[in-house]
Amino acid sequence: MMRLAALALLVPLAACDLPPPDPETAALRCEQRARAAQGPTGTVAVGINNRDGLRSGASIGVTSDFLAGRDPLAVYQDCVVRATGENPIRPPRLRQ
Repeated sequence: MMRLAALALLVPLAACDLPPPDPETAALRCEQRARAAQGPTGTVAVGINNRDGLRSGASIGVTSDFLAGRDPLAVYQDCVVRATGENPIRPPRLRQ
């Protein structure tokens, strides 16, 4: 009985679709994904303070699009179409 009650609560939530993002928001999000497809990303941090002394850290990110060798322009195009159902309104700005 409890399972049916839980299922009855979840079914209406599954039917709720969010509206697609506006074209500019989709372009910004998809540009980030296309930039990540260009190559590994990373950060390096070094700092010093009185309490902990010297601190450092690094992180490297690699996306599946990069590993698969996907063209960043194709990643952008596919992402925008998937998000909005339409072609991009502008070309991507991949380098900052």
